[in-house]
Amino acid sequence: MASSSTSSSVNLMLLVPLLLGTMMVASAGNFYQDFELTWGDGRAKILNNGELLTLSLDQPSGSGFQSKNEYLFGKIDMQLKLVAGNSAGTVTAYYLSSKGSTWDEIDFEFLGNLSGDPYILHTNVFSQGKGNKEQQFYLWFDPTADFHTYSILWNPQRIIFSVDGTPIREFKNSESIGVPFPKNQAMRIYSSLWNADDWATRGGLVKTDWSQAPFTASYRNFKADACIWSSGASSCSSSSTNSSSWLSQQLDTANQNRLKWVQKNYMIYNYCTDTKRFPQGLPAECSA
Repeated sequence: MASSSTSSSVNLMLLVPLLLGTMMVASAGNFYQDFELTWGDGRAKILNNGELLTLSLDQPSGSGFQSKNEYLFGKIDMQLKLVAGNSAGTVTAYYLSSKGSTWDEIDFEFLGNLSGDPYILHTNVFSQGKGNKEQQFYLWFDPTADFHTYSILWNPQRIIFSVDGTPIREFKNSESIGVPFPKNQAMRIYSSLWNADDWATRGGLVKTDWSQAPFTASYRNFKADACIWSSGASSCSSSSTNSSSWLSQQLDTANQNRLKWVQKNYMIYNYCTDTKRFPQGLPAECSA
């Protein structure tokens, strides 16, 4: 849990300029080393000598895990293979989050669907406890047939969501026009598989078919090039000489074009165009 004390907040803010010069790689690949199973009464499992993690959901319970480390900026990669078949009513969540009533959060959520219908990839960003920044996408492949890489790049200037290296969303730091941005609270990685059939599929019209249980999602090849926050200090304030390109990374022209391609062809909801939801005017960052 990110510290909520005033002194820790001040230390975090003072640290940001230091981050731009150095970085520590918090790398991975072994789930025993990097994660702990947090709930599900045995439904979450680490297999293959720590190379594979599975979450399962049945009618009594879902399951989940979290990272042992907290991070303050980084590039996080995880390969997921989602629940196959009739996954309606299920949600597989994979996200970064701090704690407390004014938490920060960066979300991937995968909303299940009936067999043959596409998954919906739901994204959101929370800062200081406020979200309402949803964008949703279909994917250009079957996310249940094989593993695919879902990435979050989080630096002081922007957050970039990517799928198999293709950017699907960029949320820029717009603090200059009064929009809060996650930059002062360290976050853990969380993931869970749970039943949300009151809203997940067609607004809750399609319920979970428990005869198909257990539902299982699989994870592998976790990697974090990131600043680890521990005991009030960041690994990035050390004398590390590693490259820290992600700390100032932005989309080049080729990736800007790939982002536009995804948003033109696969985006199905964008809060920045939902004038009915925001009759008093769209959020400020939507015109930035």
